[in-house]
Amino acid sequence: MALEPLPTLLKQLQTRQGWQAQQQFQHLLRSWPEIVGITVAQQTRPLGISPQGVLRVATSSSVWAQNLSFSRHHILSKLNQWLTPPLRDIHFSAGHWQEDASPLALQQYSLTVQLPPRPPAEEPQQKRDAHQAFQAWAKAVRLRAQSLPLCPHCGCPTPALELERWSVCSLCAVRALH
Repeated sequence: MALEPLPTLLKQLQTRQGWQAQQQFQHLLRSWPEIVGITVAQQTRPLGISPQGVLRVATSSSVWAQNLSFSRHHILSKLNQWLTPPLRDIHFSAGHWQEDASPLALQQYSLTVQLPPRPPAEEPQQKRDAHQAFQAWAKAVRLRAQSLPLCPHCGCPTPALELERWSVCSLCAVRALH
């Protein structure tokens, strides 16, 4: 087996489809905050692009996943201005937020935006009573709400897309309908 010059090997590597997909994903990670905005970027983390061209994005909560799903066509059109080949769809899920991203992806992503802190993983054997469980949940909600803008009507933390859509939080929007 003959040794190949490094530039030749790199050129061969860059022409492979898997390498191009990885380069596209790295470009997406670097551009993510610029494309979706800092507020959304802090509550989301791109996980990968499927071979079918579907971007999977982890969100910090199911509320974010739902709100972003409503805006996915708009986000998709913005993303496709940056990417070649274009993406076909985006799937948002809160289920993968606690999972660690690949070290390379997380390293690239952390260069552009600081992710919100995650609560430390708990021992599955650790038992807590209802009061302690509620306190832990309330603390997690308070930490998550710190980065959200406030509803101008009631002052509650509200996702930015919700304010953009209705100018108030969803509770105030429903109250206004009745």
